[in-house]
Amino acid sequence: LRLQALVPSCFQVSAAKSSAQPLRGMAWRGLQRANHLLGRKLFARGYTPTIRFRAGSTAQRTPEELFGELQKVLISKGDSPQQLSNEWFALADKDRSKTIGSDEFRFLMDTVGLSLKEGESDVLFEMFDPKKKGEVSYSDFTQTLRGEMPSFAASLAFMDQYRGHYPSNMASLRKVLPRFDPEETEEWLESLEAVLSTHGPTRARFLLHELGDEAVRKGVPISASITTPMCNTIPTNVEPEYPGDLTMESRISNLVRWNAAVMVSDGNRRAPGVGGHIGTFASICDVFEVGFNHIFRGKGYGGGMGDQIYIQGHASPGAYARAYLEGRLDLNHIMNFRQEVGGQGLSSYPHPRLMPDFWENPTVSMGLGPLQSVCQARFFRYLHLRGLADTSASRVWCFIGDGEMDEPETIYAIARAGYERLNNLVMIVNCNYQRLDGPVRGNSKVIQEFEGIFRGAGFDCIKLIWGDAWNDLVDNDHDGKLIEVLERTPDGDCQRYAAKQDGALIRREIFEANGLADRVAHFSDDELLSAFMLPGGHDHKKIYAAMSQAAKNAETGGRPTVILAKTLKGFSLATFQGRNTVHQQKSLKVDEMLSFRDVLEIPLTDEQIKNPQGGEFFRKPGPDSPEVQYIMNNREKLGGCLPLRTPAKISGLIDLPDTELFNLFNGGSPKEMSTTMAFAALLRRLMKAGEFGRRCVPMVTDEARTFGMNSFFHEFKIHAPFGQHYTPVDHDILMKYAEAPDGQILQEGISEAGALCTWIATGTSYASQGCPMMPFFIYYSMFGFQRVGDIIWQAADARARGFLLGATAGRTTLNGEGLQHQDGHSLLIGVSNPAVIGWDPSFAYEVSYIIEHGIQEMWGKDKDLIYYISLYNENHPMPEVPADPVWKEHMLKGLYKFRPAKEGMSHTVRLIGSGSIMQQVLKAADMLEDFGVASEIWSATNYGELYREAVRAEREARLRPHEAKPSCHVSDCLSDWTGSTVIASDNVIAYPKLIEKYVGGELVVLGTDGFGRSDTRTALRRFFEVDSESVTVAALSALSRQQKISPDVVTGAMEKYGLNLERPDICMDHELST
Repeated sequence: LRLQALVPSCFQVSAAKSSAQPLRGMAWRGLQRANHLLGRKLFARGYTPTIRFRAGSTAQRTPEELFGELQKVLISKGDSPQQLSNEWFALADKDRSKTIGSDEFRFLMDTVGLSLKEGESDVLFEMFDPKKKGEVSYSDFTQTLRGEMPSFAASLAFMDQYRGHYPSNMASLRKVLPRFDPEETEEWLESLEAVLSTHGPTRARFLLHELGDEAVRKGVPISASITTPMCNTIPTNVEPEYPGDLTMESRISNLVRWNAAVMVSDGNRRAPGVGGHIGTFASICDVFEVGFNHIFRGKGYGGGMGDQIYIQGHASPGAYARAYLEGRLDLNHIMNFRQEVGGQGLSSYPHPRLMPDFWENPTVSMGLGPLQSVCQARFFRYLHLRGLADTSASRVWCFIGDGEMDEPETIYAIARAGYERLNNLVMIVNCNYQRLDGPVRGNSKVIQEFEGIFRGAGFDCIKLIWGDAWNDLVDNDHDGKLIEVLERTPDGDCQRYAAKQDGALIRREIFEANGLADRVAHFSDDELLSAFMLPGGHDHKKIYAAMSQAAKNAETGGRPTVILAKTLKGFSLATFQGRNTVHQQKSLKVDEMLSFRDVLEIPLTDEQIKNPQGGEFFRKPGPDSPEVQYIMNNREKLGGCLPLRTPAKISGLIDLPDTELFNLFNGGSPKEMSTTMAFAALLRRLMKAGEFGRRCVPMVTDEARTFGMNSFFHEFKIHAPFGQHYTPVDHDILMKYAEAPDGQILQEGISEAGALCTWIATGTSYASQGCPMMPFFIYYSMFGFQRVGDIIWQAADARARGFLLGATAGRTTLNGEGLQHQDGHSLLIGVSNPAVIGWDPSFAYEVSYIIEHGIQEMWGKDKDLIYYISLYNENHPMPEVPADPVWKEHMLKGLYKFRPAKEGMSHTVRLIGSGSIMQQVLKAADMLEDFGVASEIWSATNYGELYREAVRAEREARLRPHEAKPSCHVSDCLSDWTGSTVIASDNVIAYPKLIEKYVGGELVVLGTDGFGRSDTRTALRRFFEVDSESVTVAALSALSRQQKISPDVVTGAMEKYGLNLERPDICMDHELST
């Protein structure tokens, strides 16, 4: 009865009348549940069939009856046909098709329990083999059983509508909205109906757009429509006069496009496999050139240090090719594209770490460039509002690939730019319709989709779709029929037209098939193709119209701007333009280069291309040539060449805080406090330290109260560019939530990715604006390296300087939050980033002097470093600084002796602790005295730097065999020890084990490997075996291994402290988890 209740009645087949209805998804779920309840396993190998049909019956059953009987057998067994797979593939052919023939099918049916008479097996087999192939695949078998899939959702019915105008089931709600004058409202609606019936939806759409735009202009507070007709935003009759020489700029664009493509191709010819990309820059080259000739402001422009340009990473050869013409790069650089080890090469993508005088902004990790550009624009405004730098004329231009728009960071960046109203930001989306493998949106219109996203977020949207010739067709579309066709034509077809390069095909499919042949009767096929193959993103006049309007928006508008530029991927590269393989194109064949040369009119002979000598491939007019003079004159007017990185030498600009400021914890504190609270106290001091204090930027992601920094709100204010226009709920208390345009604190909201990008903008301000700023970003440590490690890597690449504070660190110290929050591996991940110096302090004075050291290194010595500091939320008394005069020097190297061992004990061990687990080490030292064992206590503040120094020493010793092996701090401290050492940490064991080979004697390392979980700190530390009892037993065990004490002492201690070998783990143990 329970089985029948589980299986839908329409699939329960009676013996008297078998139903041939296929088994559907709900039936399978019922069967699987029934199988679970009955505890059966169907179709085990060697299974003996138990269901048989009447032996005395002679009438052969119909195919439908046989099909129904098979369903009945499957239902009676209480399992799905997926269980047949083992038997099926055991019988199937060994080739890839995995099919079976009629003989195997009969055997399989018998195995299932379906008894068939002579001939019935063939009849049933034919139901699964309708094409009479004589074989059935497993997929055919299961699909026939399953039948047609039910509809997934109503929205699928509208998938053939490419424009995104989907019906809504909420339309009827209009009737219940307030209608102040029903009669007038009805008249408006009747007017709309009249336009629709007389002129059609295109005219109605136009009128509604105009009405909505006019309402906005009149100050009516309504939202603008999120999509507009697929036309250029800027009409031809209002385009500004082009400020340059189009003929000259065409020659320059061709030279740049040629050198960029040849740079990649020739590099792969001489060094196969170095890679590179040709198609991306070919598509965006014209937009670049208009920008560099007339728009982008250089470092000397004034009102800041020029514009920030975020270049598509795959388009980097174009930036190099232009810099080559400008004389900023020479032939040696160009011929060593992606060959950097020798010191003369060019980096694959924009990498300031590799080219510190050229690139400013890393972009090629998809999505991070757009997010970083938004945070950069926002930080420029922050500097200006706080009176630290004039950034009034500095704009941010971000180039984005249309495929890159899929990245969640990109979508978040768009939303943030909108609600921050960043009018100094311009995004340019390179809509070449292609990503790496194929079309971005083959079935729809990506430009229309993006327009909706940007306009919905609050951007001014400029669509740059059609070039001059095709735009004439659109301008003369008197009834809107052409626009309708263009909006219906999916991007996948547009890509095909570009790849096929056939004017007759375009005429036939776009115009003739839609009754619009008369619209292009005056065009030959070649002329029609030429018009189609020059979209707006390759028409210099229309590009300038779009970019100059965006520049005006940045000056006087109140919102960010986006330009959606339609381009062709691989433009002018006829043999692979628009094809799916264009992104992977790394080299040009001789015939392709000859064709490319002819299209671009490059002055090279056939022989020079076929048998190049040295750098003959590359074309560079002399410095006195008209082309180069034109380039340099334009760049001089705009403030100099770009991209260019000009970092300020901070050590000569800013006075650093006095050493006395960092002495506040020298005397210790009997009052319990955490290292997090120690940091907050120190930061308040730093923010009051004169000019340096003004340049400190505390940053939080909505967690200031967790980190004891809520008292900062009223004192330093939260930065809010538009002020605080509400009365906060806590306005009547001292520590109220206070916002101001000149607020110093950056409260980033719940977005570690956004906060880290703001941190990068802050930490690179010494280069972008010559205005050094010191960021202190404090956050839940688990949400740093684990969640946004890619952005921290980007920060290192950008040469950002500042502090990352991983608070609530430790797998057992943050005790109540569970698996997703408890961090024990950030410091280990940090070692993989060469720019990151990771610290794990135990005491308040260590925190203070580590921060002093970081300030000295980053600003006093101008080193491009990131200091990552683990902070803990466990309160305990803070000791005073040790008496040893070298403790601070050693602490900053990563390891120092905190306390010597007591004399007079039978044995001595070394105990090394860090972070909050140092408290367990100190307790263990007291417990070991009960066993006659003295403990020498060491504090390890930085295993990563100990390891790095040791590796450098090993390399030097390896390459200087005739010289004495150089020393390193960890070996100097620990290698000569012959006794026992125990290391305990709230991190995974692999982190302290970095120094294992440099420790003498017997070593035991305790750490917190495994998933975190919620419990008391006591319980968690016992589970991970890093509590004081576990440290004590580990020390005794090490002594036992060295045969200094009896193993009975160890087992006695284990019994005393309740330690066991068995440690059930619900996260990994199947029996426990079930």
